[in-house]
Amino acid sequence: MDHRGRPLRFVLTGGQTHDGTIVPQLLDWPTPPLAVLADKAYGSKANRQLIRDEGALAVIPAKSNAREPVPHDRDLYRCRHVVKNFFCRLKDWRKLSTRFDKLARNFLSATHIFSIRYWINCESTP
Repeated sequence: MDHRGRPLRFVLTGGQTHDGTIVPQLLDWPTPPLAVLADKAYGSKANRQLIRDEGALAVIPAKSNAREPVPHDRDLYRCRHVVKNFFCRLKDWRKLSTRFDKLARNFLSATHIFSIRYWINCESTP
């Protein structure tokens, strides 16, 4: 997501796949981002190193049971609400929230269509 909450990239995984395993696919950018905001599921040492190797700042809180808590910028982390807002709006679209599409490509296509509509709505608001 960009700073206005517009989606930039999707990776569709199986329900049994851990979120942290897809970080390399999400970090493949021609121009690296300045910071990567993520939740605790992405907070492994390997993921933090991948983000650092991209030249970005990892803004990921440590898990509550972490032996060595890693500090993060709380003010910057608060910007994650735009991601939460996007998924909240996505769940309002019944076709996506109930996963009517059985094929992954159809579900991903519907997600892209929703994202385009969401992007247009973000552009039309000041």
